[in-house]
Amino acid sequence: MPKIGVLAIQGDYQEHKNMLEGVGAVTKEIRLPNELEDIDGLIIPGGESTTIIQLIDIYEMRNPIIERVTSGMAIWGTCAGMISIAKTLKDKRPDPLHLMDIEVSRNAFGRQIDSFETYLDIKNIEGPPVRGIFIRAPVVTNIGKGVEILSEIESGKPVMVLQDKMLATSFHPELTDDTRIHEFFKNLSSAK
Repeated sequence: MPKIGVLAIQGDYQEHKNMLEGVGAVTKEIRLPNELEDIDGLIIPGGESTTIIQLIDIYEMRNPIIERVTSGMAIWGTCAGMISIAKTLKDKRPDPLHLMDIEVSRNAFGRQIDSFETYLDIKNIEGPPVRGIFIRAPVVTNIGKGVEILSEIESGKPVMVLQDKMLATSFHPELTDDTRIHEFFKNLSSAK
């Protein structure tokens, strides 16, 4: 069974932890660099991307996260986490981790008042469409080589992408009772 860490410095990490435990994953809250050593996957949750990146840098976790991902650890960024793991941003700040070969636009769907829900067809996820909750959500504006689009919103904007063992979603699966994407990440974290 994989051990999956949830970055627990800001944002809705508890919801991810609950979902992972619901699919039988061993979980660990991550707050310091040395806590990254024995995990198979890491989730960077939704929250405030500038704050998350500032805290990653304050706690000196940037290089350890990058090193673990480049050596094969799975990573999943949801909403602010997608912004955090992107290679580049359309915005001037924050300075992302430059991991996944995507360009992301923060708050692409508008302000808090413009938050919405919709149902998404997702490649590799069987069953009915997945409920997508978009809260001040980012969107992928450019995709590099090796990045696979798993889901797009009706307007053709990618909202779920995969590159090797890196997963990013614009929306918040952890705020639903549908565990299929967490199950998908658990399997990704188990892959050798």
